[in-house]
Amino acid sequence: MQINRRSFFKICAGGLAGTSAALLGFAPTTALASVREFKLIRARETRNNCTYCSVGCGMLIYSLGEGSENASASIYHIEGDPDHPVSRGSLCPKGAGVIDFIHSEQRLKYPEYRAPGSDKWQRISWDEAFERIARLMKQDRDAHFQATNAAGVTVNRWPTTAMLCSSAASNETGLLDQKFARALGILALENQARLCHGPTVAALAPSFGRGAMTNSWNDIKNANVVMIMGGNPAEAHPVGFKWVIKAKTHNNAQVIVVDPRFNRSAAVADLYAPLRAGSDVVFLMGVINYLLQHNKIQQEYVRAFTNAALIVSEGFSFSDGLFSGYDAETRQYDRQSWHYALDENGHARRDDSFAHPRCVLNLLKSHASRYTPEMVTRLCGTSQESFIAVCEQLASTCVPTRTATILYALGWTHHTNGSQIIRTAAMIQLLLGNIGMPGGGINALRGHSNVQGYTDLGLLAQSLPGYLPLPSEKLTTLANYLQKATPVATLPDQVNYWQNTDKFFVSLMKSFYGDNATAENQWGYDWLPKWDKSYDCMAQAEMMEQGALNGCLIQGFNLLAAFPDKNKAVRALSRLKYMVVIDPLRTETASFWQHHDAFNDVDPATIQTEVFRLPSSCFAEESGSVANSSRWLQWHWAAAEPPAEALHDGKILGNLFMRLRALYRQEGGATPEPLMAMRWDYRDPYNPEPEEVAQESNGQALADIYDASGTLLLKKGQQLNGFSELRNDGTTASACWIYSGSWTPEGNQMARRDNADPSGLGAVSGWAWAWPANRRILYNRASADAQGKAWDPQRRLIEWDGARWHGIDVPDYPVTLSPQQQAGPFIMQPDGLGHLFALDKMADGPFPEHYEPMESPLADNPLHPQQRHSPVVRLFSSDAAQLGEAADYPCVATTYSITELFRHWTKHALLNAIAQPEQFVEIGTELAEEKGIQAGDSVRVTSRRGYIKAKAVVTRRLQRLMIDGTPVDTVGIPCHWGFEGTTRKGFLANTLTPSVGDANSQTPEYKGFLVKVEKA
Repeated sequence: MQINRRSFFKICAGGLAGTSAALLGFAPTTALASVREFKLIRARETRNNCTYCSVGCGMLIYSLGEGSENASASIYHIEGDPDHPVSRGSLCPKGAGVIDFIHSEQRLKYPEYRAPGSDKWQRISWDEAFERIARLMKQDRDAHFQATNAAGVTVNRWPTTAMLCSSAASNETGLLDQKFARALGILALENQARLCHGPTVAALAPSFGRGAMTNSWNDIKNANVVMIMGGNPAEAHPVGFKWVIKAKTHNNAQVIVVDPRFNRSAAVADLYAPLRAGSDVVFLMGVINYLLQHNKIQQEYVRAFTNAALIVSEGFSFSDGLFSGYDAETRQYDRQSWHYALDENGHARRDDSFAHPRCVLNLLKSHASRYTPEMVTRLCGTSQESFIAVCEQLASTCVPTRTATILYALGWTHHTNGSQIIRTAAMIQLLLGNIGMPGGGINALRGHSNVQGYTDLGLLAQSLPGYLPLPSEKLTTLANYLQKATPVATLPDQVNYWQNTDKFFVSLMKSFYGDNATAENQWGYDWLPKWDKSYDCMAQAEMMEQGALNGCLIQGFNLLAAFPDKNKAVRALSRLKYMVVIDPLRTETASFWQHHDAFNDVDPATIQTEVFRLPSSCFAEESGSVANSSRWLQWHWAAAEPPAEALHDGKILGNLFMRLRALYRQEGGATPEPLMAMRWDYRDPYNPEPEEVAQESNGQALADIYDASGTLLLKKGQQLNGFSELRNDGTTASACWIYSGSWTPEGNQMARRDNADPSGLGAVSGWAWAWPANRRILYNRASADAQGKAWDPQRRLIEWDGARWHGIDVPDYPVTLSPQQQAGPFIMQPDGLGHLFALDKMADGPFPEHYEPMESPLADNPLHPQQRHSPVVRLFSSDAAQLGEAADYPCVATTYSITELFRHWTKHALLNAIAQPEQFVEIGTELAEEKGIQAGDSVRVTSRRGYIKAKAVVTRRLQRLMIDGTPVDTVGIPCHWGFEGTTRKGFLANTLTPSVGDANSQTPEYKGFLVKVEKA
């Protein structure tokens, strides 16, 4: 194929097909002049994984340079790994252009410093950077560290400096982040998950017991129905989307897309239904109402495996948009009434006949009955015909031999009721019997390559590794903490695996503090910082703006482009005394103080923040593990060293940590004990190696360990085989209990590369390692009926053979626990059941309810006019004043991603910048005609908080919808441009978005807010 370079980039701009053509060799001879078969001679091949989305595609990196002294490897070619069981050699446009990211002109190479009030960067040495940063941190910590609170309780917290962590660095870097921050007493510790998939954990954990994707990418092919809502995988996860196409072509699956835009996923769907952004709960509760009204539920599954038959206490009620227990002054619920009615043994009462009026199923029927097809059309704008067609397709999977999978991403999480949207989807799948089944599940398509891992490692303000909670100041002793964190079984004879919380926690403390943690000092419990309030991202921005945060360490996190309300973020950063940015690329955050015309209209002289910009390695220059959406921990290897003076993140953290320790040893200071007690005994503490950190996550025996009969199980110093070996007596250490089993006495399980799939169901259990315990489909006990036989004989996952559970997956269940013992399949729940009623685990109600977005095109909420918005939405008073109304801003805006670009990274890569060089927004044809806008015109999009300018793409993909009698237009806003990068300068899309968050996860609203559009 002979094409010129210009034509080649025209093809690339078309998206997936163009880049795939490049990978197949259809590239211009002038651009790739060397002969393909000789290209890799003398090359060193290194296996890695893509740094972008959480499909976790395999990559082969080729470099020159054999590693001898004075010779460094240089990466010059990257292609897909054909052995990888998910990507199978494919790369999307972002992955195909990743070499331009590695060699970007925007890569940082030397430490730089910006003095207060200065308008320029100046180069400094690493020694100068470490010395000054450590000094600033110590000064702030000494001045503001709180050893005790006002009540005299030991809290050991440093509330005036924050740390924002990467979502693409390795798990090993993540564990170092966790130890670094908690040793210093930092509470304001966050990662990108707060701003993307926070609602996933908040919703799925109360529903099933764990807050992660239930199945896997290559299991999607087993589905009979694929529902895509709240995501656009053909655009955002194009390589993973091949499994949707495989379900269509090889399983005759019906693909449904419900979305405000007719997107790339909709283009290959069998059924597309539009809806208004922010009305998702209405649509999904309408589906639940349809299933219940037409008896399209899997009765045996629902009765045996969900809490449908359990009876709710008399104190629970719902009326006029409010659940029982609401306190208008605190804007919070007292959730004591959101519980089961208990018998004399303290167990939940149940009625398997479903006759009791207060059993969960009957309460749900009543609650859902208001969500009629007419109400769905009224609030969503979806036609009744399309809505009923969606319901019928989903309902077809209520039989044991058919399954549906639901795929979602930020289109659900980026709403003020994002957690309840996901909860509703989880309830649908429980009613249909689709959880635990091949081709079933709720599949959260994570956006960043290791945002799953950074969530697993507890890099959030109130978390610890393995989804253990960080203690609050109210839990004054370890005993208090364990009593609060360990659930009591609400039904007899249940697994209730969280009953082992003491083993997980004590082993974590031994990993953190080593020999310093003893039974006498509560295993170091007092050294952990204790929180008094939430220090999430929205709270951090508020604290910065009010002058309550003085310092911020930012690692691989573009705060200015990611926080809601960019202009507030600028004001917030301008109040900091010091800021440290660790990143491989130039970011808007590091340059927030620079004037960039209208794109960032600030005066550097008025900004007194002291800023450090530290160059770090990128994915291709580090070894370690990352966790993809499927919970697979995949090990990758460094193919080169970072450029010039750039350092690995671990080395930067190690140097800062050791410098701070040295200062406290030399000078003393505020409460150095937690810092000194933290175990940091790496072979080179200034540069911890990923292999030793990975083994720390897995855990080891600290003494010889015997079973009850006296048989030696583990020798002192031996790596653990799994979390079942953890002890609460200080004889085991594990930094992340759910990762135990990832590096066993047999070696690094994450590096395994057996892609065999003898069952044909995608159960590639020999590839990498999945938490927990290498289980590929969570809750897989539910794939068999109450007697232990597979619901679907054609899709056997595990079955009971009379003595033990066996099958193609690791049982998510005690392997010898007989079905006759009637322990439920959802082993992390105290009742063993999937939850249609969420009890007290959700801040805004045990059943989902629709509330209008805080910026709504409607004057009231037709479901309950007196309660228009969520009564417990996360909103600061200063942000409430910045909310707009439909009279001034009549259009609903929604942000999204495009195939060629990834957030704010790929605009630094030349190939991707050529493919999508200039900022645009999408508007519908009706709106364009009214405003006199032609395709390609410059338009101004304004919200109550600011404006952006971009080129207009006029399209029929955005329909004008009739919402409660009012015509409403949608404006689509891609979120990729900024004032740094190789693309043309653009406005940050979050200039428009409101600072308002989900009540459960505090994740901000980016998908349903109000704007007006004008021709510029």
